[in-house]
Amino acid sequence: MRRSALRGVTVAAVATALVVGSPLAAQAATYPSDSTKPDLVSLLNGYDQYWTSTGKNDLHGTVNDPATLATNDRLTSWINQHATKAQQFTALQDAEYDNATNTAYDQSFTVSEGLGDALSKLFVQGRNDGDLPLVNALINSSNGTSGAYVGTGDAKAHYSYPRPYLPTDTAATLPAGDDTASCNPATVNASSLAANRTGKAWADAKGNLTITRVPAVTDTTHQFSPNDVVLDAGYGQKGICTGGSYPSGHTTTAYQAGIALATLVPELAPEILARASEAGNDRIVLGVHYPLDIMGGRIDGEAALAARWSDTQYRTEVLEPARAELTGYLEAKCGGTLADCIAAEKPYTDDPYGGQAMPGGTAQVVTDRASAAKVYRERMTYGFAKTGTAGLAPSVPTGASNLLLSTFPTLTDAQRTAVLAQTEIASGYPLDQSGTANGSWERLDLAAATSATVAVAADGTATVVSTGGDARVVSGVLTAPEGTSVEAGKPIALAGTGLPAGSTLQVVLRSDPVVVGTLTVGADGTATGSVTIPAGTTAGAHTLDLVDASGASVLVSPLAITVTAAPATGGTGTGSTGTGGSGTSTGAGSTGTVPAGVHLPVVSG
Repeated sequence: MRRSALRGVTVAAVATALVVGSPLAAQAATYPSDSTKPDLVSLLNGYDQYWTSTGKNDLHGTVNDPATLATNDRLTSWINQHATKAQQFTALQDAEYDNATNTAYDQSFTVSEGLGDALSKLFVQGRNDGDLPLVNALINSSNGTSGAYVGTGDAKAHYSYPRPYLPTDTAATLPAGDDTASCNPATVNASSLAANRTGKAWADAKGNLTITRVPAVTDTTHQFSPNDVVLDAGYGQKGICTGGSYPSGHTTTAYQAGIALATLVPELAPEILARASEAGNDRIVLGVHYPLDIMGGRIDGEAALAARWSDTQYRTEVLEPARAELTGYLEAKCGGTLADCIAAEKPYTDDPYGGQAMPGGTAQVVTDRASAAKVYRERMTYGFAKTGTAGLAPSVPTGASNLLLSTFPTLTDAQRTAVLAQTEIASGYPLDQSGTANGSWERLDLAAATSATVAVAADGTATVVSTGGDARVVSGVLTAPEGTSVEAGKPIALAGTGLPAGSTLQVVLRSDPVVVGTLTVGADGTATGSVTIPAGTTAGAHTLDLVDASGASVLVSPLAITVTAAPATGGTGTGSTGTGGSGTSTGAGSTGTVPAGVHLPVVSG
């Protein structure tokens, strides 16, 4: 079973430390980044545009942007009121922190659902059985060196914004079981928001936001722990009711765990990141946080893991060994390569609102990688109107490129930065700090970046061709040494460089895609040969592409050719074969349709 990481620490101490956003210290600083943690108050100060606290950490202050905070309220109430029963249960699971005896679990367990049904079970088993000590020490949300790297206590105290479920009415009666002394509505309330809420459809006549508490339950599923675990959102506890809402501490730890896991298993990064976004959204489901809090928590997690991955010593001594441990364990338990295991399992899915579309957005249903990336992007802004300057240039924060080290190990730092810049969302949404020394963590779309096809040109320029698929780098270049003009029915000589060594690639002619031959690549990534353009090809502009067995292009851009009409008295062309360089090519005189299952990518269009 899992060994206790917090031996000698009381459950109460753990709970108090974590709900107010101050993870327990794991050990004395031993890595450079231990003493250079991100300044969350600075990274999150875009919130000052919407709210100014009294500076007394008393949940009172001044509303600066009524419209944005009204949207914050409206979305919070809608999500809380429309989440399915299943999502409410998941939200309670995502609210759990482990205890001193390690008989429960935390967000670093729940976000592992992003690994898919089979690999998530193996991950949980490995951690509970003590077979993943390096991963556990890295990722756990109580004192993991990345999973609990930064805490939100100072930021919460600085911004001191009241939680959604707190009454605006100072004379409100607390539900039975609440800590009536610590959570007394006479002082612990949202009265500063009364004017902005009164008369709104999502609040009652006294301005109390429409929020329904999710009752405590006992988790008997044993999905994440072999024990029965009591799940309680903690509405009536001092640490929750008096703790500021912005930013979300649970979301911060969920993203620290989620981004850490995504960098350990980059093959499933988009799904893991989407599951981390679900964990953040689940804080809104419970009615204890707002969308802006969740957006702030994501910023915290991004900056935290970027600091860790930018620390060379920590990366080589902690992150990379943990990644090797996890990959080896999963492959051994699954009985195949990681790619084979992923292909054989059911991926992460989610349907938080039973198919109902949220205001200004979608139903946020996740069924596959593309939808996971789409939902992740939607939760980056939650449909808020822009409150800052639109149309600004990309603003990638220093060190952010290191979050892509495990996804794109062959790219340079400048190329990884280019990937982040090209996959960023537009400027101007809430919490955006584009153009400042901090850069904009708010605009980083890690789900898009980690699912990108990146074409690298001969001069080193990196261009994102598409997102929502497998992360891959293409650098192939196809040329026609004897010219790009060819008569229908005749062969055309080809030469390729920068191709996947040892692979056999299909040569595809389009506009109407037809396979006209294959090209076998040598160990040095080059291939030469020829293929015959079908006699019936329409005269005019066409392209030739090289695709791998999955149907994905391996070229930076397809080869543009011009097909001329065959003479009226000419015969049909015949197939040709050729060798040259380190590869070979075969061609066919007749056209061949693209085989079933081969999907020709956008890069070839």
